[in-house]
Amino acid sequence: MNAIAINGSPRLDRGHTARVLTPVIEGMVDAGGEVELVYASRLKARPCACGEMHCWYGRPGECPIQDRMQVLYPRLRAADTLILATPVYIPLPGDMQNVINRLCPLLEPRLETRAGRTRARLRAGVALRRIALVAVGGWWERANLDLLVDIVKELAANASIEFAGAVLRPHANLIRPGDAVSPQGQRVLDAARQAGYELVHDGIMHPDTLEAISRPLISEDELRRRYNQWV
Repeated sequence: MNAIAINGSPRLDRGHTARVLTPVIEGMVDAGGEVELVYASRLKARPCACGEMHCWYGRPGECPIQDRMQVLYPRLRAADTLILATPVYIPLPGDMQNVINRLCPLLEPRLETRAGRTRARLRAGVALRRIALVAVGGWWERANLDLLVDIVKELAANASIEFAGAVLRPHANLIRPGDAVSPQGQRVLDAARQAGYELVHDGIMHPDTLEAISRPLISEDELRRRYNQWV
């Protein structure tokens, strides 16, 4: 497996997104995968604001915006797996949203209907076969991450490739509540590493592994009490 992982957190390698993504990547490497890590904030991808749809109608497959995305496009075309890793904002950090919007040149400008929906396909020469999600949030419930799951599922469907699953970690800040990772938090990180291994070795991340990553680390009432004491 040849993968590109894009970390959309503005906190780069210091955030909770990196804390969960890192063991996923380590597990993939353990299983023989090759993973390139890219930070959306360092790409500084400009917004896709070309209403003429130049990459669709003008010169299909070519983005006219000259920025660091031009360096990323060839690597995306060569990779077979894309991992989008992000914290939940409303719903995404701006740099990550720009990167996702700028994936349009990878699509063939030919529409078709599948299962009652208009869809496209990746262009010839684009090797991507699957997209996976790593998402973290600060609120208690996993459902707070569902919108991100829907976005990535829709992106995969529009490109006619596989959605390879979602590593979801609510109240991710409690993996490491102080200076050290808690015992419960370490079990989460171990499961994240296992999920990465499974993705490469088995082609899927097993439901039991994903459930272990998402399991509550504290009661909902206690988490709200801690948050609300600052109000």
